[in-house]
Amino acid sequence: QVQLVESGGGLVQAGGSLRLSCAASARTFSEYIMAWFRQAPGKEREFVSAITGRGGTTNYGNTVKGRFTTSRDNAKRMYLQMNSLKPEDTAVYYCAARAYYYNNYERPELYQYWGQGTQVTVSS
Repeated sequence: QVQLVESGGGLVQAGGSLRLSCAASARTFSEYIMAWFRQAPGKEREFVSAITGRGGTTNYGNTVKGRFTTSRDNAKRMYLQMNSLKPEDTAVYYCAARAYYYNNYERPELYQYWGQGTQVTVSS
């Protein structure tokens, strides 16, 4: 079956950096819109970033603009470079993908496929 697998999470001090990766099991994911969401304990799932299948357009949540960068490479993997990390960035980070266009990138219910998440913990 189609799978998304996140990697790269871990423990980092405030001000540090991490790079998350998302690998897809199907070639068709190279044309899908892909996104990162995060969820902290007791909070709703929050939009982090999205990137179009060809990588021409990116979108970011307000809380990460200027600090996080998402990209796709020739191996059809999606990345999230996280810089200047803050304790409030602590969450499980999820990779998501969808095959169809919608006029909104931030609603999790619009994504068809999800990974199981990777934990990011930022200490103060």
